Amino acid sequence: MSATPETDAAPGAEILFLAEGELAGLVADLATAAVEVVGPAATEPASPAAAAADVLHGRPELEYRTLAPGVAPLLAPGMPRLSLKGFFLPQTEALFAWRQHGTEIEIERGEASARRRVALGVKPCDAAALEIVDHVMNWDFADQPWNERRVATTVFTLACPVEDGSCFCTAVGLAPDGTRGADGLFTPVEGGWLVEPSTEKGAAFVAEHAARFATASAALVDEGAEARRAANERVAGHLEIDAESVREWIAGHFDDPLLAGLGVRCHGCGTCASVCPTCHCFDIVDETDGVGKGTRRRSWDTCQTGKFTLHASGHNPRNDQNARFRQRLNHKFSIYPLRFGEVLCTGCGRCSRECHAGQDLVEMLAAIDVAARRPAAVGAETESGGPA
Repeated sequence: MSATPETDAAPGAEILFLAEGELAGLVADLATAAVEVVGPAATEPASPAAAAADVLHGRPELEYRTLAPGVAPLLAPGMPRLSLKGFFLPQTEALFAWRQHGTEIEIERGEASARRRVALGVKPCDAAALEIVDHVMNWDFADQPWNERRVATTVFTLACPVEDGSCFCTAVGLAPDGTRGADGLFTPVEGGWLVEPSTEKGAAFVAEHAARFATASAALVDEGAEARRAANERVAGHLEIDAESVREWIAGHFDDPLLAGLGVRCHGCGTCASVCPTCHCFDIVDETDGVGKGTRRRSWDTCQTGKFTLHASGHNPRNDQNARFRQRLNHKFSIYPLRFGEVLCTGCGRCSRECHAGQDLVEMLAAIDVAARRPAAVGAETESGGPA
């Protein structure tokens, strides 16, 4: 039977404190209990120049990893280059193997990684993406591998100090200290972290390891609250849009010159989809292994490549990069919200940071928001006798 992710809230959860020295002990406890630990870790610098850049910026480049037993996650500022998505929707995975026996077909289902798992120090934008993508993964068909991994994983976010000007989570209804899609929140404070469970699963995790936690003092709670308030204020200054007006404008301006001009620089490389926590398109192929047997696999795909919509006839309904880039914006900010009531974006900013062509989603959304609000502004000026 296919399980689905739990989202029950933890009523009246107490704010706890995890001292820096207890983190390693907590991870060791999890290893003893055969619980897989996923968390941010420093990547090896690709070159001496990259290592020097890490020193210059005061932080290493991070990536989410399945950590070796006893290795603690690096709960420090920094945005992992790839999101947490790959731990729930792998870049490629075997759905099932098949073997033909005469007129009969034998099916052997692929084994999803449904081992009990804890993800610590997850960016709030990455955790929120899981709950947002839950909708499409349980829309007309329940995706069993996705749901099994979701149910098996306990997720704790780490309050984010805000990475840079490419972050805009508050513009899409999220927050740098959010717990959406997660089971609790870690907030850095002097000497460790405040820990706040947000679901029953998170509360159960904390209760199971109660010896590692202490009750947080009022001073630490105030320190954490101030840091979170400041982070929310910083990211809110990067972008402010009316998501519903943006959705309506995109839906009603399919051929608008503004949209046509946004994709001019796009190379169609698909990097944006690879680093995006909410992009979920995949391709499914049957790979034969000799005669009468094979494996059905699914692998990440992206609407930004020309072959994504290429028909067998040779016709392509999105035959240029402008059309493909417009589809990306349309899907995230109009189609998905219309179907599921969710913007398919968490404001993580990875697409802007990683784009080789310098496409900046913050600038694009700001321009669309201005266009969406302009009719109302023009009407107001006309009524008051101002310029039309």
